[in-house]
Amino acid sequence: MTPTLGVKGMRDELRNQGFEYNDKRIRRLMRKMCLMPIYNKRNLSRLGLAKYIHPYLRGFLYLTAIIDVYSRFVVGWQLSNSLDKETQTTVLRDAVGRYGMPEIINSDQGSQYTCEHWVSTLKELGIQISMDGKGRATDNAYIERFWGTLKRKYVYLHPADDGLVLYDGIKTFIEKYNNRFHQGINREKPINLYLKAA
Repeated sequence: MTPTLGVKGMRDELRNQGFEYNDKRIRRLMRKMCLMPIYNKRNLSRLGLAKYIHPYLRGFLYLTAIIDVYSRFVVGWQLSNSLDKETQTTVLRDAVGRYGMPEIINSDQGSQYTCEHWVSTLKELGIQISMDGKGRATDNAYIERFWGTLKRKYVYLHPADDGLVLYDGIKTFIEKYNNRFHQGINREKPINLYLKAA
């Protein structure tokens, strides 16, 4: 079992294995067994004492993902050590090749999405361009929710020693994410909802 599962997540996981229990029973049993989900506490990003702060010595990896808003199904993703403009269009073209052409793509206003390469690629494919408004955090809530879930349920629990380990872990996580019950879509599985709508 995943150590981040609360009552509802535990219910869904058990249901996936053929066991039907209600929230009340699961909550009672989790309390009896002293089981508590692992989750981020408040103020984790508060700075410590200045004399103990050191520079970051490792490189960065950037994750790009495309999520279907209706089903919450992750149709494409890529891990890269740069924010090159080609990274986003490679993910997009792969997703289109596997799942077909979307009507609209929504993104934030990051430099990789406000460049000629991204815009011309979407126009070439006949996809309408949508971008989050400045100061409107909820415009891209679906992908932001996915980022939070990925961090809480995988990245923070499994610090990777290198990019390949991280890539393999994210791949496994996304496969599971697409095949698990999702609270935001009435406890349906993203893959099932996506395939029904396709």
